[in-house]
Amino acid sequence: MADEDAATVKEPLDLIRLSLDERIYVKLRGDRELRGRLHAYDQHLNMILGEVEETITTVEIDDETYEEIIKTQKRMVPYLFVRGDGVILCAPPLRQ
Repeated sequence: MADEDAATVKEPLDLIRLSLDERIYVKLRGDRELRGRLHAYDQHLNMILGEVEETITTVEIDDETYEEIIKTQKRMVPYLFVRGDGVILCAPPLRQ
């Protein structure tokens, strides 16, 4: 019975708790996206992620043609502290 309670989702943060030590997807303000292993979190959604792939998307306007130019930058970070007030979305790994 205790195992069933540990694996159930009753509150939103329970879904995050079940994703500890799993790879998760985090969308942040400013068109930033993170994919990494969740090591710790708190009630404000401050998180410590490991093995992080950060993707930053920027949109620029060409001065001559006025076309949008979308650029993406990627970088790998061994450990990253994410402040919770910048989090828009947090998605756990797909479970089957």
